[in-house]
Amino acid sequence: MTDISFNKWSSGSDKALAEQIGAFVRHHRMEQNKTQDELATAAGISRSTLSLLERGETVTVTTLIRVLRVLDQLNIMNAFEVRETLSPLALAKLQKEKRKRARGRSVKQEESSEETDW
Repeated sequence: MTDISFNKWSSGSDKALAEQIGAFVRHHRMEQNKTQDELATAAGISRSTLSLLERGETVTVTTLIRVLRVLDQLNIMNAFEVRETLSPLALAKLQKEKRKRARGRSVKQEESSEETDW
């Protein structure tokens, strides 16, 4: 995400963001040559609910997910992926704990493992 696009989204009102989501849904529906009735039926919602979504009105997240699934657009969910990150201190601690070299057997271990005739 570029700084310009982040500023565009962060400065927009909730209504403007909802309208952008609706425009996204409408665009992909029309690109797939589907009517509102066809998409709504496939998503298991009413046509009026789909119309609300496309106009940027309030709908549930579940409704949006159902519509995105039918439109084969769930790839946008990648934006919500949470990635675990390590702090610099935790990373340094892990690096310190790594072995630096292999050790040979110690002299005491070799002596105790040798059998003698005595």
